[in-house]
Amino acid sequence: MKLSPSLADKYTKESLSARDAQRLAEFIAWGPAIFQASRLMIKFGILDLIRDSNDGLTKDEIVKKTELSDYTVKCLLEASLCIGLILVNLETDRFSLSKTGWFLLNDPATRVNIDFNHNVNYEGWFHLEESFLNGKPWGLKHFGSWPTIYEGLSSLPKQVQKSWFDFDHFYSDSSFYEALRIIFDEHHVRYLYDIGGNTGKWALQCVDYDKDVRVTILDLPQQVEMMRQNIKKHKGRDRISGYGINILDEQSVWPQPEKGLDGIWMSQFLDCFSMKEIVSILERVRTLMSKKTRVFIMETLWDRQRFEPAAFCLTMTSLYFTALANGNSKMYNTEDLEFCINQAGLEIEHIYDNLGQGHSIIVCKI
Repeated sequence: MKLSPSLADKYTKESLSARDAQRLAEFIAWGPAIFQASRLMIKFGILDLIRDSNDGLTKDEIVKKTELSDYTVKCLLEASLCIGLILVNLETDRFSLSKTGWFLLNDPATRVNIDFNHNVNYEGWFHLEESFLNGKPWGLKHFGSWPTIYEGLSSLPKQVQKSWFDFDHFYSDSSFYEALRIIFDEHHVRYLYDIGGNTGKWALQCVDYDKDVRVTILDLPQQVEMMRQNIKKHKGRDRISGYGINILDEQSVWPQPEKGLDGIWMSQFLDCFSMKEIVSILERVRTLMSKKTRVFIMETLWDRQRFEPAAFCLTMTSLYFTALANGNSKMYNTEDLEFCINQAGLEIEHIYDNLGQGHSIIVCKI
């Protein structure tokens, strides 16, 4: 295994004292309660009130401002004090925000992750064990009977759907500008297949960035219809087309590209499949390619992250794939994807790192 320097420093040697290690073990044991108490401190506005106060707030002041019961505020404040979200002044009994509390409130990634985990994952993770043992997303069943979450995206409850797309778009959107420059300025792509194009957000960015670009989105039929509805009022929509296909079905007929297909784009797509499925997809992608065609695979490879918290988030996201998405995929490291790429008869030409929120783009050729 190869790791970026910051990850190697964190994951190859013991860094905690025995007391800190014991506390972390209890933190894990009480993880569900810690998550929900922290979420409610945000939802009820308590952390906002404490942050915006000049000298902190007492319990009674918080009760008055929130109109919550004394019992509720007391329980949440005491839990938050032990979690590390707030600090207390023993002379005045006033509570102030800690650094951790500040990041919980103000870090965009953390807020997106909280909503994603509460609305999409929380109940499903109760079935993580069955999902691992059966290789199927058993945690998805409380939303519907689809084999994977992707067939059900358009039918999920609105708040669940919103949290899912907010999570998906937050991480990809941060890398869009750098990705556009790489694909269209460095590689001069003019005709692009967007495999797993979802709502068409990336395709719209493409046609807006370059007036000569044409994009064909390949995705499940229901996703293609969602895409068409999403782009119908946007400029450049006439250069975006859709093709409904189940990428996993090896018997599906892929659209034969017009002369001049020079790019195939897959953003946060291959992490939705097992390694065996990835090889199958890339083998079929290879049949669409000429010598000039390049495949651009954008993923958040956990082993290439500059900062350890990013790797932590990514490896935890793998458990969403296990319990809710499909039961057999994950956030991959470089070694795993390189194996799949080579097995499919493709060659890695270059890897661009540190794009946006920790993305890499793997450029492949035949």
